Amino acid sequence: MKIAMFGATGRVGQQWLKRALAGGHEVKALVRTKKLEPLPGIEVLLGDVRNAEDVERTIEGAEAVFCALGTDRTTTLSQAMPLIINAMEKRGISRIITIGTAGILNSRLTPGVLRYQGGDSNRKLTFSAEEHEKAFRLLENSGLDWTVVCPTYLPDGEARGNYRTEKDFLPEGGREITVGDTAEFAYSELEQAAFLKSRVGLAY
Repeated sequence: MKIAMFGATGRVGQQWLKRALAGGHEVKALVRTKKLEPLPGIEVLLGDVRNAEDVERTIEGAEAVFCALGTDRTTTLSQAMPLIINAMEKRGISRIITIGTAGILNSRLTPGVLRYQGGDSNRKLTFSAEEHEKAFRLLENSGLDWTVVCPTYLPDGEARGNYRTEKDFLPEGGREITVGDTAEFAYSELEQAAFLKSRVGLAY
């Protein structure tokens, strides 16, 4: 499969990319600087994900899109997502998997709102969740076949399996999930498509 990728140099992005290349997929990745080494199966484009032309040339020829853009106290994610959606719709590409955050899953404490709004999360700073919510709402209102993978606390670490998933909610008692298992699940969702048009909570 030919995949357009954004966020390839991040923690989850790097792990996901390894799996995609090992699986025989062709990946075209847009990066700001030359942080990615040339590998068989990957085409690296230099550019800015907030620039429509750069996004469009990345998506050109793709069959699916994977986005692991972070927030890092910037609005890059919410600026990029409309461009990604527009480029996909123009080319008739429907499948997109993105990495979100557990803060945008549904609250168990306060029905009708998200976790970061309902007191489920201990985090006091909500900027990251607000950015991820903007991206999620854009996808929700699109006609795309989207999945937002929402890990809880995300320490570094390899995949170890035995994680739990739940549509639109964080699994009860979930405390963490490694970067490796987050990438593993996000990669498996590319082929299984078990959570189309939904968020999925991820935790041990």
